[in-house]
Amino acid sequence: MKKQEPAEVLSIDGHEVRVTNPHKLYFSQQVKVSKLDLVRYYLSIAPGALAGIEDRPIVLKRFVNGAEGEAFYQKRAPAERPEWLRTVVLSFPSGRTAEELVVDDPAGLAWIVNLGCIELHPHPVRSADLNHPDELRVDLDPGPGVSWADVRTVAMEVKALLEELGLRGWPKTSGSRGMHVNVRIHPRWPFDEVRRAAVALSRAVERRIPALASSKWWKEERHGVFLDYNQNAKDRTTCSAYSVRPLPDARGSTPLHWEEVPSCEPADFTLFTIPKRFQEIGDPHAGMNAAPGSLEPLLELAAKDEAAGLSDAPWPPHFRRMEGEAPRVAPSRAKSAAKKAPRTKMPLLTIANSPDKDAALAGLERWKAKYPEASAHLAVDDVLVDSMRGRSSTWTRIRVNLRHVPEAIRPAQETPDPDDDPTREWRQWRSKRT
Repeated sequence: MKKQEPAEVLSIDGHEVRVTNPHKLYFSQQVKVSKLDLVRYYLSIAPGALAGIEDRPIVLKRFVNGAEGEAFYQKRAPAERPEWLRTVVLSFPSGRTAEELVVDDPAGLAWIVNLGCIELHPHPVRSADLNHPDELRVDLDPGPGVSWADVRTVAMEVKALLEELGLRGWPKTSGSRGMHVNVRIHPRWPFDEVRRAAVALSRAVERRIPALASSKWWKEERHGVFLDYNQNAKDRTTCSAYSVRPLPDARGSTPLHWEEVPSCEPADFTLFTIPKRFQEIGDPHAGMNAAPGSLEPLLELAAKDEAAGLSDAPWPPHFRRMEGEAPRVAPSRAKSAAKKAPRTKMPLLTIANSPDKDAALAGLERWKAKYPEASAHLAVDDVLVDSMRGRSSTWTRIRVNLRHVPEAIRPAQETPDPDDDPTREWRQWRSKRT
């Protein structure tokens, strides 16, 4: 039996934090980063990381086997935790509640990183008022094949629109392929209204640069950079400032000054480079709390869209059907309603379902080898790789859109390979119950 490595005990502001298995590699492919390295990274930029999470309930996204392993979401605070860590009770759209951690200091930050929290996922509310967000989150999510230059262009258009509406956006790299623009707002509006404002913003940016930006929820309808308004729905979280992402180079979600956006490159900001940058220039988002704004101008835009006949945009699948919401069904599966113009249905095939992304991608390659003639017609954005979020874990679904494949050579839907959808049993149970 392998002897367990002694824990490293850190003394942080009068609190002792045990780092178990301190030299266990959390990144082991392109770079080598141990759990203790990760803890020390967060402590080195603690003022910046805490600015994004302090006084907010936080979901624990735990990578207990490191960045290359499977992650799971833990909403409920661990039963065994230091007495100096506080909690709040959140309610969710499902009707459930959970006692979640609130991290306010470097010791608490180190403690959750020791649990395997490579990323930080706070809710957009403060502990004193859990029903009124103080942050509008603009998530720029590029589709397959979309360039980083397009992401930057859309971000600058978001900046221009916000300024016209009297709001200030604070940009940061997502740490992956996209960018986030956070907007501090007065905590006067409930989640539904904040999301409604985000829908209006997404549609307005799409109208301004229709070739680059999309507000369409269904991937088969998107193009360019999707402005994910649903990140503002209750119970949704995004990675906060200075979060390390589980990518091979250990890059981080990095706050920027707007003048940096047109020339920035996300790969420049990693666990190895961010501490030096933080030491030299400080936190570009340090003034965010001093600049809250009003949602009224965006809500006026929303009212104009609704008056023009635009229905509510689709909500995430686990939310109940909302009043005014368009049919929550993908266009490829929609049935044309009587007396209404038929919708164009996208010919989609599900190729693979698996908790292991590499296994799902291998299934895609097998499908391409089996149907080389059809595969030759696929555009970059015809392959849809979806990171699906279940009740406590993520999994990968891969679909292909055959819109560019001549009908005569379109393969039929087959059993996905692999076909390991961890939510299928739950969805079947829920369907029967409904």
